[in-house]
Amino acid sequence: MMSVFDSIVDQDATVTILKAAVVAAKNNEDESQDMTHAWLFTGPPGSGRSNTALAFAAALLCPNSGCNNCVDCTTALRGVHADVELIKTEGLSIKIDEVRELITRSSWAPSVARYRVVVIEDADRLTESAANALLKAIEEPGLRTIWLLCAPALSDVLPTIRSRTRNLTLRTPSISAVTRLLESESIPRQTAELSARASQGHIGRARYLALNPEARTRRTDILKLPLTITDIASAFKSAQSLVDAAKREAEADAEKRNDAESAALKEAWGQQGTRMIQGGAKALKELEKEQKSRQTRMVRDYLDRALLDIATFYRDTLLVQSGVSGDFVAENSLINQDMEREIQIIASSTTAQTSLRKLEAIMKTRTNLSRNAAPLLAIEALMVQLR
Repeated sequence: MMSVFDSIVDQDATVTILKAAVVAAKNNEDESQDMTHAWLFTGPPGSGRSNTALAFAAALLCPNSGCNNCVDCTTALRGVHADVELIKTEGLSIKIDEVRELITRSSWAPSVARYRVVVIEDADRLTESAANALLKAIEEPGLRTIWLLCAPALSDVLPTIRSRTRNLTLRTPSISAVTRLLESESIPRQTAELSARASQGHIGRARYLALNPEARTRRTDILKLPLTITDIASAFKSAQSLVDAAKREAEADAEKRNDAESAALKEAWGQQGTRMIQGGAKALKELEKEQKSRQTRMVRDYLDRALLDIATFYRDTLLVQSGVSGDFVAENSLINQDMEREIQIIASSTTAQTSLRKLEAIMKTRTNLSRNAAPLLAIEALMVQLR
C-alpha cells in the first residue's frame, strides 16, 4: 500500500516514530507518549527535514493515515491544504510580525480535517522576538493545532522551544540510497552516483546536479579554483571570480521572479499607468525590500555551497594522505572521483596538517558568512590561506 512516507529517503527510525504518532492521533491519544502537539525536526541540509514534516502533516490530515492518493495528501505535501500553514523564508530572517499573523491563523478551527498543522521550515531563522512570540503559542496550544518546526540543529533553536517540542534527528541519507532514488527517476547510474557523491547525500542538490550538466561543469570549475592560486594576486582574482559568479547566479534566478511578483502586486493594487491607489506604493516598497533580502541570502547560499564543494576536495586529499589503500579510496571513499588525478598530485606534494588547516579555514569562512561578514572580504581572506 502506498504511503506519504515512501518518499522519505533512508530515515527508517524517524518514519517508524511518525507512523506510531499518526496511529495514536487517530485513536484520540493526542498527548500520549507517541503523539504530542509540537515537534522539532533537525538534521543536516538535504536530510529531508521539511519533506518529512509535510509527509507527517499529510498523514495526520488524511482519512487513511497517509495514503498518498487522496486530495488531503496531495495538497498537504505541496503545502496548499486548507489546514496546513507552511512558513518558509527566502530572506535572512523570519520577523515577529510574520509570526504574530501566523499565531492568529493557527488558532482558527480546522476547515476540513481534524487538525490544523503549522510547518515552519526555517525555525533557525526566527529573530529572538519572533521566537519568543512563537514560544507562547507552543506553550498554550489550540486543541487541534500541531506545530512542526524544522532546523539544522537543536542549538539553532531557543532552549525554551526545544524543551517544549519532541525532537526527531534525521541523518544524512547514504550515497547508495540517493543513487537508487535518482535511478528510479530514470537518471543513468553513472550520473546518479556521481551526483549523489558530489551532493554528499543532499537529495535536492543531487537531483539538481543530475539533471543539469551545466551545474556539474560549474561545480568542477569551482573545485579547480584553489589549484590556480599561486600568489596573492591570483588569490584575490579567484575570490572575485567566485563572488561574481554567486551574484550572477542570484541575479539570474531572481530577475524573472522579481518582475513577476512586482507585476502581480501592481495588478492587485489596480495600477493605472504609473499611478497606484493609496497604499500600493508602500506595498511595492515592502516587496522590493523582501526581494533584496532574498537576493542577499541567495548569494550567501551559493557561496556556502561553493565552499562545501571546495571542502570536499581537501577532504579527499586528506583521505589519500591518511594512508588508506589507493584502490579502496578510488572505488569507495572519494567524493570527487572525477578529479582523482588532481587529488593525488596535491596529496603527494603537501602534508595532512596543511590539508586539515585548509579545511578549518573553509569552515571558519562559512561561519563568518553566516554571521553577515562581507562576502568578498571573507572569500579573499580564505583564498589567501588556500594558496
